[in-house]
Amino acid sequence: MSEKKYLILAEEFSHDPHYAKTARGVMRYRRDSVVAMLDSKRAGESEDGVPIVGTVEEGLGFEPNTALVGVVTQGGHFPGDWQELLKSCVVSGLDLENGLHVRLRDIPGLPDLAAKHAVELRDLREPPTDLSTATGENLEAAATIVLSVGSDCAIGKMTATCELDLEARRRGLKSVFVPTGQTGIAIAGWGISVDAVVSDFLAGAAERLVVEGAKRGDLLWVEGQGAILHPVYSGVTVGLIHGSAPHLYVLCHEVGRTVVEGDATESPILSLTELIDLHERMSLKLRPARVAAIALNTSGVSEEEAHAAIAAAEEETGLPADDPVRFGAGKILDGVLKLID
Repeated sequence: MSEKKYLILAEEFSHDPHYAKTARGVMRYRRDSVVAMLDSKRAGESEDGVPIVGTVEEGLGFEPNTALVGVVTQGGHFPGDWQELLKSCVVSGLDLENGLHVRLRDIPGLPDLAAKHAVELRDLREPPTDLSTATGENLEAAATIVLSVGSDCAIGKMTATCELDLEARRRGLKSVFVPTGQTGIAIAGWGISVDAVVSDFLAGAAERLVVEGAKRGDLLWVEGQGAILHPVYSGVTVGLIHGSAPHLYVLCHEVGRTVVEGDATESPILSLTELIDLHERMSLKLRPARVAAIALNTSGVSEEEAHAAIAAAEEETGLPADDPVRFGAGKILDGVLKLID
């Protein structure tokens, strides 16, 4: 991984856990690479020891070499007058990394400006050009594959996956986090943003990721995307299930959430037992996968309520459950390892 020193661009959104998803993910799992964050609304403050600056010029004092777009927006467009902010970064000699659907190369004048100042424009959602359909090589990968799935979008699937990978590596296992989205790619430095892949090639992209992951280790934690019953984002979930061909699932759920978000129909979320049955039945017939454990996001409730929710999930499903951020990933990892032959 190249030695990145990030100035994270989070203008107007650094306070928002949803829209600042990339910023917060990189801050948590690649903290040593972050030198400053930009948000003029919070200039002079700090977050997790990282100074928050109001301008690119001020950020240069912390010697970054790369500006990272740290926000995720609905529809993937740059907010407000961010184009001028991006150009300011380029003029200042900073490489740019971007995880939104809008490509840096499509911003008028930006590619020419980057060439003039000899900086790199990197779109994290840009898929490889040679992707194709899945071939069955996913079933031959010499690794145990665990896919995080969820009751909804934006409930912590990436976070749970990262926490499980960290815990497994702490125990000396040859564990690998397999990134499937822009934030995961920014954290790990490799991967494919599967939501930007042509639908026919989505399973092929997931297959390529687990084949590559198996070259890096023998316990693969594949970052989940979407939700199988989300009316908008179900397609990416099914593609990941069939393309990554997991041996096991970790089912993620946010305590207190009863309907899916980002959908006008407010579709109800099924019970944990119904979701377990649904995911297991959707698995490849040549690789029947089981749900090994439940990862709960209890950030919206008290610690007492969190313990009660964990106990209720275990009673309902008969599986180990925990909040991997609040209480650690050990119990969930134990549940996964118990089912590995």
